[in-house]
Amino acid sequence: MTRRYKDILLLLTARGLRGFGDGFAIIILPAYLAALGYDAAQIGLVATSALLGTALLTLGIGFVAPRHDLRALLMASAGLMAATGLVFPQFEHVGLVVAVAFIGTINPATGDLGLIIPLEHTMLSQEAADAERTRIFARYSLIGALAMAAGSLAAAAPDLLEGYGLSRIGAFKAMFYAYAVLGLANAALYARLPRTKAENRPPAAPLGPSRGRVYKLAALFSLDAFAGGFIVQSLLAIWLFERFDMSLAAASLFFFWTSTLSAFSYPVAAWLSKRIGLINTMVFTHIPSNICLIVAAFSSNLYVALALLLIRAGLSQMDVPARSSYVMAVVTPAERPAAASVTAVPRSLASSVGPAMAGVMMNAGLLGLPLVVCGTLKTVYDLALLFTFRHIKPPEEREGR
Repeated sequence: MTRRYKDILLLLTARGLRGFGDGFAIIILPAYLAALGYDAAQIGLVATSALLGTALLTLGIGFVAPRHDLRALLMASAGLMAATGLVFPQFEHVGLVVAVAFIGTINPATGDLGLIIPLEHTMLSQEAADAERTRIFARYSLIGALAMAAGSLAAAAPDLLEGYGLSRIGAFKAMFYAYAVLGLANAALYARLPRTKAENRPPAAPLGPSRGRVYKLAALFSLDAFAGGFIVQSLLAIWLFERFDMSLAAASLFFFWTSTLSAFSYPVAAWLSKRIGLINTMVFTHIPSNICLIVAAFSSNLYVALALLLIRAGLSQMDVPARSSYVMAVVTPAERPAAASVTAVPRSLASSVGPAMAGVMMNAGLLGLPLVVCGTLKTVYDLALLFTFRHIKPPEEREGR
């Protein structure tokens, strides 16, 4: 096995470990906070704080990365993940929990958000040729989603731990400590990567000739993320708990299947993008998923709602590898860390607003309204993306013309 493929394997393994931790953390988080006595509005505030902190850290890492060793930055980020798992269970006051959520890495939303993402994307892009870039990103997303699915099943562990004598709160805290262990494991994997920078001679500015294109993408992605913030997975769990009185074990099984369906949609997205293009793949898989979400909001039958949400899960994340590949393809190599950061940060910033607003809506008894707002705004984003970027092709699509 060549050094290049060993490095890719290390990055994919790290993505899997992190995905497993995220899979149980995003379900444990609202259940833990509810056990502490938090209401939906307070849980939404914690989610908002976490997403806002993620955005600022991601912005900083994107502009620092071109001039520093990527391996060292990845190890530091994994260390922050470990610290988050250790510190989070130490506090119960809402102000302190909000502060830890802001600084830490626990993300209440699914998808590729976080300060580690621009670093891993940059390293993967350095190793991949244009023709195989989307396939590698699809594999990266597939592994992350499958690991998240397994993590969703692990979210039922507190029920088992209670059977061994732990209190409900103590069982939740044990899961956060497990999250810390996964952070340390990630750091050990990153330590085996070679020292590397985004480019041997960093540019005078992180973004150069592609600045305008990146800013347009960032603006559109921010609309998509603002919409997604209304129904981040932690709040979707709260919706299921309150609307249908689902148990933690049942919710963990449901989120296992949503993550599994999302996972297997990634290679389909890579296959589809070769035939209809990256932009078309992003748009025409997204719109049907939005419709399913809106219809689910009005369903009074649990099984109908779950079926619609499962269909949505099979479609809604197909844009993830296509989006990552597209951003890396339409900028120069030296701009990739900043482009990944600048397009990711507005997503985190915009999505950080939605959870608090959705929490207020839920507290007011409007449980389904966040789903309707999310689906409607995402459809507006899809149409705007198609109109703005349908003529800007990545290299592999230009060569095939």
